Amino acid sequence: MGKNEQREEILIISSPSNPQKMDDHHVVALEVEVPETLHQVGTDSWFQVGVVLSTGINSAYALGYAGTIMVPLGWTGGVIGLVLSTLISLYASTLMAKIHEYGGKRHIRYRDLAGFMYGRTAYVIVWASQYANLFLINIGFIILGGQALKAFYLLFKDDHRMKLAYFIAIAGLACVLFAIAVPTLSSLRVWLAISSVFSLIYLTIVFVLALRDGINSPPRDYSIPGSKINRVFTTAGAAANLIFVFNTGMIPEIQATVRAPVVHNMLKALYFQFSLGSVPVHVVTYVGYWAYGSSSTSYLLNNVSGPVWVKALAHITAFLQAIIALHIFASPTYEYLDTKYAIKGSALAIRNLAFRALVRGGYLALTTFLSALLPFLGDFMSLSGAISAIPLTFILPNHMYIIAMKNNLSSLQKSWHLLNVIFFSVVAAAALVAAFRLIAVDSKTYHTFADL
Repeated sequence: MGKNEQREEILIISSPSNPQKMDDHHVVALEVEVPETLHQVGTDSWFQVGVVLSTGINSAYALGYAGTIMVPLGWTGGVIGLVLSTLISLYASTLMAKIHEYGGKRHIRYRDLAGFMYGRTAYVIVWASQYANLFLINIGFIILGGQALKAFYLLFKDDHRMKLAYFIAIAGLACVLFAIAVPTLSSLRVWLAISSVFSLIYLTIVFVLALRDGINSPPRDYSIPGSKINRVFTTAGAAANLIFVFNTGMIPEIQATVRAPVVHNMLKALYFQFSLGSVPVHVVTYVGYWAYGSSSTSYLLNNVSGPVWVKALAHITAFLQAIIALHIFASPTYEYLDTKYAIKGSALAIRNLAFRALVRGGYLALTTFLSALLPFLGDFMSLSGAISAIPLTFILPNHMYIIAMKNNLSSLQKSWHLLNVIFFSVVAAAALVAAFRLIAVDSKTYHTFADL
């Protein structure tokens, strides 16, 4: 066992359906191995984890779904798609949560679970796929932060001297400072409350202003734009965006922070995320599309009209919340680097501060550069959903669940999970083609370092 590995004792009340039972109503002690890590494991309440999950789905990305989901799908496709995405995402996430301790080990990293089940090749593929997904999500957050800052600036000085790339650079610097100050995912704590307040502010402002605009505006155009062939590709891209809305691609990493009983508490966190936690994103998406129709943009605050100070408050809170949300999706990268280089001890130790400044700063500098180079937010959402979010969220969990529960599943249940694997593989392939086409089209329309 490595120097930082540990074992947890999990107490299970035996029952007729429990495979570890001794006698009815006896308590069985099981040892669960926890892999080596220098980040905190098993310290957080289910509620804190639920807030982490909800922070991700109610981030500033939520301001874009009216434009990136509802516009290409219309009322029927958009509403049905978003509701189905909520239910299917909850189902797939619970499958993943239930196999967190498969084989007597706590699999605190997605790649660890994949390697344990499939071998070294799967370990590497999942690692690369997950980190590509998280990297693209982080690019999106920095673009969002830059867009929010630029929109704030233009409220008071509409001279366009400050380009989007400059604001993206400022957003990137803010993310570096936050990454230095907050060492781990569990360390967010009070920042989660602050993030929730920020989300509530800008989502409420968007809801109220969009509602007012919708009431006072003439009839809107809700027709799906583009030619028939373009609609095929935009529909596939929107399908990837639907999956992107509710899924992190890092359920094991988030579940690693929750206290025992791990599965029970993670399921409670997921139920919170997909019930109360998902209400704001649904409401803002529908109201935004109702108010602006096919002219809804990928940053809904660009559509709304209202008092300057109110819009300024929404822009600033969206910018600040993007910084906190990015930290969640960057945390697996930080955990890997901290563990690899044995960064332990006080978070305020000079060596640790210097390490975070240099290594995390370098990672975020690269992220910021690419964000400014190709600031096409909708494209990144589609590409991220296609290459990583769909496989990590739907394909692998269903197949892993078959392996983990093979002795407890009927033939019908196994067939159901295999059908999900096949179906979402087809969806991923279609979304990938659509995403690359969208990037190719936008690359002809916009130049590098575009001032969008």
